[in-house]
Amino acid sequence: MRHVTACFRKRKHGEFKCLSRSFKQVLAGFYETGRREFTVLDSDMRFQVIVAAVFWSGFVESRKVRGISSSYKRFYKERKSFLCIDGSKIIPFEQVNDDYCDCEDGSDEPGTSACPRGRFYCTNLGFRPHYIPSSRVNDGICDCCDASDEYNSPAHCQNTCWNLGQKERAYVEGQMRTLDEGLRLKQQLIEEGVLLWREKQAQLRELQQVAEDLQIKLEEHRRRKHEAERLKEQTLKALEAGDSGKGRILMRSCCNPYSITVDEVKTKVVLVHDEERLLSEDEALGLLGGGHQIDLTKFRRTLWDVLTRGDSVKVRSISLHFQHPPRCFFAAEWEATNLKKVEEAYETVNMEISDLRKKLAIDYGTDWEFLFLNSQCYKLKVYEYIYTLCPFNQVTQKNTAGTEVSLGTWGMWAGTPKNQYSQMVYENGEPCWQGGSRTTTVTLTCGTETALRSVKEPSKCQYIMDFQTPVACQPVLKQRGIHSEL
Repeated sequence: MRHVTACFRKRKHGEFKCLSRSFKQVLAGFYETGRREFTVLDSDMRFQVIVAAVFWSGFVESRKVRGISSSYKRFYKERKSFLCIDGSKIIPFEQVNDDYCDCEDGSDEPGTSACPRGRFYCTNLGFRPHYIPSSRVNDGICDCCDASDEYNSPAHCQNTCWNLGQKERAYVEGQMRTLDEGLRLKQQLIEEGVLLWREKQAQLRELQQVAEDLQIKLEEHRRRKHEAERLKEQTLKALEAGDSGKGRILMRSCCNPYSITVDEVKTKVVLVHDEERLLSEDEALGLLGGGHQIDLTKFRRTLWDVLTRGDSVKVRSISLHFQHPPRCFFAAEWEATNLKKVEEAYETVNMEISDLRKKLAIDYGTDWEFLFLNSQCYKLKVYEYIYTLCPFNQVTQKNTAGTEVSLGTWGMWAGTPKNQYSQMVYENGEPCWQGGSRTTTVTLTCGTETALRSVKEPSKCQYIMDFQTPVACQPVLKQRGIHSEL
């Protein structure tokens, strides 16, 4: 082999040292010392030295450790030996990326396809970096957008990282705008939720007060019904002992069961003698003892008792008595009807209180931000089915024939520990044929609108839904931002 005489400048003193070496020795010297300034003394050998320099640059490039991330470069600092990252073996450093697998973890071949467990790191400057299996290195297919995985293959890969990064950045910026708007809307819904929660609490207190008032009315109506029944019994006994041989007064009705007024007597009482006629004002006043109104109990104990005993009362010289008892003496039935109405009202109010308590017992988020979803329903048509999600209530599926099937009723929140409000579970829906009951998992995603976005059935009678709403937006998402390497 032909030799070259070359001089290398020393780093410390700037002196030249001249040596006679083969091309291989020159290259090795370049590699070992890193001295790049040299002078060829033999002018005939200038061409060979230039060639040596070219080979040297290629050699340096070939020695560059490929396929590692910046966080792993500390393991690949060039030295005499290399320790496998799993600590299983020490090998000469020159065996790193020599296309032969020495380490069991494949750490000695990050830039080749020699190790089955190896990984190649795509730097992808301008886009997202990622790892690929080392088996894809130099396989003729471009896996890294920067084409770094096909450094020694016939594939003509283009560096597309910048274009991909621009698209990624535009997408992320759009997501950030959506997040900003979603967080703004979420704050409004939180404020509305707090007000709505207070309204529900006030409504509960009002219903409880109504229930207490109805309870008092119930006791009063029960007392009145008991009194009316006692009065009816006494009246019937008095009628059975009465004298019906004299003139008759027909009491058609009694509007107020506890008092009788002049107007009621004028319109409801007639004189029965030769023919029926209504009483005049004076006759009605005379019948009531001169007053415009008389208490029913007093009427029963005075005038009515007199009439039933056969005593006559002169009104324009006409002898009068009651042919029939007034309808107010059938107040027991009237009071029974009123009591039933109050009992029904009391039962209705108690049901409303129970329903409201159940609604208020649901977890609507730390700031009641999900409260507005209660009593709302959202629909989505997928092929021949219409899916309806009523948050905190139920999920249904209706076909074109109108048959509705329950896909589950509200069960619980089932999100991650970091965000438990990211998923809802609706369970115990209608049973499947040869299977269990239907269940639905609803995933909440951030958006500027509240809507049901998608419905899928990945397995039999197990449904998943994507539900978008501003209250699902989380400030933590904004802190992540765009990847630093974009």
